[in-house]
Amino acid sequence: MLHLPFEIKPCPQNCGKVCGENLENCPIFLKLPPDLQDVCKNNLHLLQYLYMLPLDEMEIPHYYEKITRKLMGTKDPNIIYNIGGGVFVHVLANPEDIRDHYIAIEPSIIDPQNLLLEEIEFQLAKHVEELEGVMESSQRLDIIMDIVDKIVYIDNQKNSLIPKNIKQKNKKNNDDNGNSNIDFSQENDKQSEKLKGSGKGKIHVTQFQYNSIRYLLRRKLEGMGVLDPMIEDPYIEDISCSGLGNIFVEHKIFGGLRTSIGFDSNDALDKFVIELSESIKHPVTFREPVVDSTLPDGSRINIVYGNDVSKRGSNFTIRKFSETPMSILELIQFNALNYEMAAYLSLIIQEGMNVWVSGETASGKTTMMNALTTFIPPEYKIVSIEDTPEVQVPHHNWIRGVTRGSGRQTESSEISMFDLLKAALRQRPNLIIVGEIRGIEGAVAFQAMQTGHACMSTFHAASVSKLIQRITGNPINVPKSYVDNLNVIAICQQVRLASGHLARRLTSINEIVNYDSITDAFSFIEIFNWNPLDDTFLFRGYQNSYILENKIAPRRGFPEGKRRQIYKILKQRAEVLKRITEHGKTNFYEVYSILSKAYREGYFR
Repeated sequence: MLHLPFEIKPCPQNCGKVCGENLENCPIFLKLPPDLQDVCKNNLHLLQYLYMLPLDEMEIPHYYEKITRKLMGTKDPNIIYNIGGGVFVHVLANPEDIRDHYIAIEPSIIDPQNLLLEEIEFQLAKHVEELEGVMESSQRLDIIMDIVDKIVYIDNQKNSLIPKNIKQKNKKNNDDNGNSNIDFSQENDKQSEKLKGSGKGKIHVTQFQYNSIRYLLRRKLEGMGVLDPMIEDPYIEDISCSGLGNIFVEHKIFGGLRTSIGFDSNDALDKFVIELSESIKHPVTFREPVVDSTLPDGSRINIVYGNDVSKRGSNFTIRKFSETPMSILELIQFNALNYEMAAYLSLIIQEGMNVWVSGETASGKTTMMNALTTFIPPEYKIVSIEDTPEVQVPHHNWIRGVTRGSGRQTESSEISMFDLLKAALRQRPNLIIVGEIRGIEGAVAFQAMQTGHACMSTFHAASVSKLIQRITGNPINVPKSYVDNLNVIAICQQVRLASGHLARRLTSINEIVNYDSITDAFSFIEIFNWNPLDDTFLFRGYQNSYILENKIAPRRGFPEGKRRQIYKILKQRAEVLKRITEHGKTNFYEVYSILSKAYREGYFR
């Protein structure tokens, strides 16, 4: 179901036939600013969408080819931006809810061409022999598109197949919030009868319909169906279907948004969830209703099927995967930390200290750890261990271990994080990265630290004391006397700024000093912390760092009376990072490349 916050009203001038040839006579087109006019010339479905907007009650949307974080905090947004492939996104203020609207403007937004697609798929079945022996999906798609070109004929004199009664249906299907709903499973009978005879020859379509069909076929065969725009949108972090109703997304700039796509029946939702799970080759069943897996692009997906284990019905959550991780310099630009904090962490990691990034869900732990991997010396051999691949390391000498569950359709045995961690200890790594410590692998990680293996990991805990409580209790059960093998704990949190907006901050960096068995207490120093009053960071551990003065300074040959000279190195590193940013080299892989050269040439010593 498509849920729009305004009435669906296809353009009476039939975009694609009239407007496409004579745009200067289109009243809507003439109102648009020049940049939006240029885009609409090649994307007539966008012009049709703009026609549907109540422009007498609202302004023409502001168009952006790309959006930036400068738009963060925009009040009552009315913004359209391009995500490529002929798809645009409209972020529109929603006065009825805290979540604004997220509307994907696809070539098929007015009419999904269900009947035409059914007829074309019937015709494609006659050409199935042309696909024999073709295994690569992209090549198969190209062949299918070539076949489509053979069986359709673009006839711009032909009337549009948009149902004439669609407006009347919309009035009947308005929901309680006044939003228009289109059930695309219904089409009028006359249109159906007209298409039945089209298989005798070529199928006549307008240029507008042809563009829509090609898009829908590509989305169905190569993409993620109705989720495709959200998957392709680089600004989306999470996609969440909580049951019946709208799908929600978490946007990097506009925060939580309500999409125009939703489910109005459990049958439709269950069917979609089954098809989704089968497309990723991890089908859900009544016996195994919960699936954790990854999408082809690396995004993490969790699916729960049926209402036996979820009272609101089937649901799914997709945690988007970014092909290029955010660099530490980009995080500094977003004020997640400052240059001194980054310089401190770079020195800690270079000297083989054990670092954990801890925080609650969605606090930015994995993003921070990925960013920190650029500080790992380029000559290191790295082994990472995860149950869902999320860690991204720029180094070439990197072994990436992923757990394996017991196969339902195969006889494969289970390989746990504990098994992978034991194997990693035999692979002579300079650094072991554990995607997330949850269970008994935590005890093995501490054993590895004791034998001299440097470790990095993420952990679910909102403070140092909570982290210590968890690792010393069930099921991890690390002996308290082992805890000081963990040198540094960085705490990430999602905080609310004075402006009222949510943001992610590295709220503290802490050093574990020791464990006193007599008082049964742990000593730790808060080296940096975040000041919520002015959104700045304080270097509380300046001239008072246990790790810098008592572990790193002696390794670097500083005599006891001159160990505080280590803070000069810290400032020099901060200045180097600042200069790299000023030169505009903030991409993850660019930062790694520059730092690798700096390591070799002694500028980042």
